[in-house]
Amino acid sequence: MRYLPKSPAERQEMLAAIGAKSIEELFSSIPERFRLREPLKIPGPYSEAEVIQYFKERAAENSNGYTSFLGAGVYNHLRSVVTDAIIQRGEFLTSYTPYQAEITQGTLQAIFEFQTLMCQLTGQEVANASMYDGSTATTEAVLMAERLTGRRRVLVARSVHPEYRDVLKTYAKNSGLHVEEIPFSASGTVDAKALQAALKDDAAAVVVQSPSHSRRRCTPRAECWWLPSPRASPSGWFVRR
Repeated sequence: MRYLPKSPAERQEMLAAIGAKSIEELFSSIPERFRLREPLKIPGPYSEAEVIQYFKERAAENSNGYTSFLGAGVYNHLRSVVTDAIIQRGEFLTSYTPYQAEITQGTLQAIFEFQTLMCQLTGQEVANASMYDGSTATTEAVLMAERLTGRRRVLVARSVHPEYRDVLKTYAKNSGLHVEEIPFSASGTVDAKALQAALKDDAAAVVVQSPSHSRRRCTPRAECWWLPSPRASPSGWFVRR
């Protein structure tokens, strides 16, 4: 967060605007026993360079080279070295807010390029990169499949993040949508036999996640190659019949 210092004159002007004569009067509602009357027993003050060096030294004390077992999406990610160079290009580096398209063409362009790339990589017909998080994106994909197919039954791999599944169930609860979970195998991937047994003509969608909640990399192409429809997508987060 940016540090914005205030001069004594500016502070008095702000106090006058809210009807207080001093800082003491401003905080008069706080009981005396809860007020700090002596400096905290912490080192410093430090300069900016000293603070940066301090945190570099503390970070160096962490263990490096070990495998993270946190899972649930909290694990090391590889970010290409070209990322910074690409996002700083003029056609991408604009304000975030997509609701003001005249000043955020870069955001819209980046979303379009990403969605196009996802379709090319996964072979799917549709990709949407403008959702805020995985849980709502999952739900929106399922609702889209429901509208397009007219079917009310959805199969969701149990290896999908539990919070994503909870959000989907919340949406489905009062909409008449039936959500059925598919177990995962000992390897952590979708149980192909259970999925095949559950997949009937009334299923609107099959939802998988890769990497899964347990950090397993799912291979829908291998697990779902038998989906009985020419419109079935062979891979990706969301497989629609």
